[in-house]
Amino acid sequence: MGATIITLISSIIRHLYKFALEESHGYSFDRGTGSREGNSSVIRHIEEPESMNGVVLDGFPRTLVQAQTLDAELQRFNRKLDLVIYLKVSREELLQRLGGRVFCQARQHVYHVKNHPPKVDGICDLDGSKLYQRPDDAGEAMRRRLVIYFNQTVQVLEYYSQQQKLREIDGNQSIDQVHKALMEEINVYTSSAATS
Repeated sequence: MGATIITLISSIIRHLYKFALEESHGYSFDRGTGSREGNSSVIRHIEEPESMNGVVLDGFPRTLVQAQTLDAELQRFNRKLDLVIYLKVSREELLQRLGGRVFCQARQHVYHVKNHPPKVDGICDLDGSKLYQRPDDAGEAMRRRLVIYFNQTVQVLEYYSQQQKLREIDGNQSIDQVHKALMEEINVYTSSAATS
């Protein structure tokens, strides 16, 4: 069996499971860009030596065209996307989570005003820079962004469901519950792939 390639589809998991997946499975972690150039940077990352034990693609692909292009590119290297995990979260929960996100100006460390606040309001714990909220994480811009996200995501989910690669996890649960379910899905897949 070659290195496992897994993609996580969700608009809320940035940085949440990176450490656990790197530590438990030795996977390299790549955050999708959503841009047209995204596929080529993802392919370059997959071919790097640090990705030999496997790769987790966070939030990529985001569109059906990106998914189809990614599959075609991987096929050129005798590779394939092995598992797609969708963290399903209600619209209301996404609005609450996105609306509370803040980022540090220096290094983009992520906080949430309610779920993961900084020790000092408005200041990054790690580098002391000021925190800010992205303009598209508030108000009408956020709502428009979610409409686009859900419309594109449905097509990507259908594409991977037809390939029988899609697994769905309830993302409305606590972080610990989602983490446990995520790790169980990955462990079930890697165990079954190792025996076949």
